[in-house]
Amino acid sequence: MSSANVPELVCPAGSLPALKKAVDAGADCVYVGLRNATNARNFTGLNFSDAQLREGIAHAHRAGSKVLLALNTYPQTHNAAEWTAAVDAAAELGMDALILADPGLMQYARDTHPQLRLHLSVQGSATSYEAINFYHRHFGIQRAVLPRVLSLPQVEHVIAHTPVEIEVFGFGGLCVMVEGRCALSAYATGESPNCNGACSPGSHVRWEQTERGMETRLNGILIDRFGDDERAGYPTLCKGRFEVQDETYYAIEEPTSLNTLELLPTLAAAGVRAIKIEGRQRSPAYVEQVTRVWRAALDRLRTDPEHYAVQPGWMATLNKVSEGQSHTLGAYYRPWK
Repeated sequence: MSSANVPELVCPAGSLPALKKAVDAGADCVYVGLRNATNARNFTGLNFSDAQLREGIAHAHRAGSKVLLALNTYPQTHNAAEWTAAVDAAAELGMDALILADPGLMQYARDTHPQLRLHLSVQGSATSYEAINFYHRHFGIQRAVLPRVLSLPQVEHVIAHTPVEIEVFGFGGLCVMVEGRCALSAYATGESPNCNGACSPGSHVRWEQTERGMETRLNGILIDRFGDDERAGYPTLCKGRFEVQDETYYAIEEPTSLNTLELLPTLAAAGVRAIKIEGRQRSPAYVEQVTRVWRAALDRLRTDPEHYAVQPGWMATLNKVSEGQSHTLGAYYRPWK
């Protein structure tokens, strides 16, 4: 397999230390966000100031890596200026690409800074080649990130019918697979992940040790209760345990991580141009470990594709950082479809 057929490795960075860890561990691209509602990981303590972005871009470019800015929430009439200002800042900082979801913002970026490379965010929820080609035709997008709802044959079908580069998720936490359209957090807190940038915003999160265990709540709603031997997770509605017909269980989705290491040759052969690692809210140590494993896998695929095989050490490392210490192929493998 030639190097041209091996996907780029796109890694998350919620902070400058995480960016440097990702770059030093072999990321081809790092995606980041600003400290405001313009990105879908608008959490306290995460994201970048302009000065940090300058330092991060310089560090990445010295290593031959690219930096992508996620502006993937939807501006409203009263606050659109904040989003357009972020596009202007990205152009001034020398960002390698913008990851956008809102068509109006794409139009602004294309009209104002035509030199900027545009990627369609997973928040755009484009699951067909017709939708992706629409964004290509009208806004000149050069890459689209597919939502985690498509089977492998469906991914191949999209790639076969679009000139746009396709990026897919390869590893990390899953959601309820309605990216860009999730209203659960907004229902509970009044703050939308799609417009305010935060799913389960920290100001609404509470942990409380009770006689029945560690209880986690979101805006007063009991999301989960953990025993002494369990690790208390962040309270998101989609991954909570709820009582349904006298049974308490993960009624919407079990915590688990997507892991497509075994599909890597198939994804590359299908023409996938980039593999995305989820997790801008994760620690620099997590980013470094996951990036090193995926760098090793992609390099093995490039240098010895005939003998590519998932190494036990790779899986051992990824299992340690997976949600629920388990993993899945997610929607890529759906024998029942």
